Amino acid sequence: MHTPLILASGSEIRARLLRGAGLSPQVISPRIDEEAIRTALLAEGASPRDLADLLAEMKTRKLSERHPGALVLGADQVLDCDGQIFSKPTSPDDAAAQLARLSGRSHRLLSALVVSQDGKPVWRHIGEARLTMHPIPEPERTAYLLRNWPDIRHCVGCYKLEEEGARLFSRIEGDYFTILGLPLIEFLSWLRFRGDFA
Repeated sequence: MHTPLILASGSEIRARLLRGAGLSPQVISPRIDEEAIRTALLAEGASPRDLADLLAEMKTRKLSERHPGALVLGADQVLDCDGQIFSKPTSPDDAAAQLARLSGRSHRLLSALVVSQDGKPVWRHIGEARLTMHPIPEPERTAYLLRNWPDIRHCVGCYKLEEEGARLFSRIEGDYFTILGLPLIEFLSWLRFRGDFA
């Protein structure tokens, strides 16, 4: 890439996806109170789409101002199940409640990407996927959580599709990268359009 790239995220999977595509992002976790921002936006009636987009943008702002010229990529993912917004589980009990709510139902995953440069957003995209989970009996949910809790504690919906979480689903509509939280194809296409590939 001709332009320095910064990933404003602590997500290992997002960094791995970018590196796998031949990019070399500098990874810097943004220092924002994500939960306070999410709570405020929901109190103001933000839609799931706007919530994902605004959280992704907030992650890029300060870093973009501190790193002139660099492209700062921020991402956020929102899970919407029949109008209920899910956050990352705070405990195994919270994860169990989320899985019980998702069991046998369809939900939407909205993955927002925002790129800022010199303190201003220059590109944004929101990918959407629809996932339908098998009816998962309580004993199976409990066993799944016992095996996977440390790895899924940072995953909205309590699953990693790239791991055992794939077994939970009967149907998936949408882009794989969007489900992983980084609509990669659209981002790479934008970089190509800009002429950022050597």
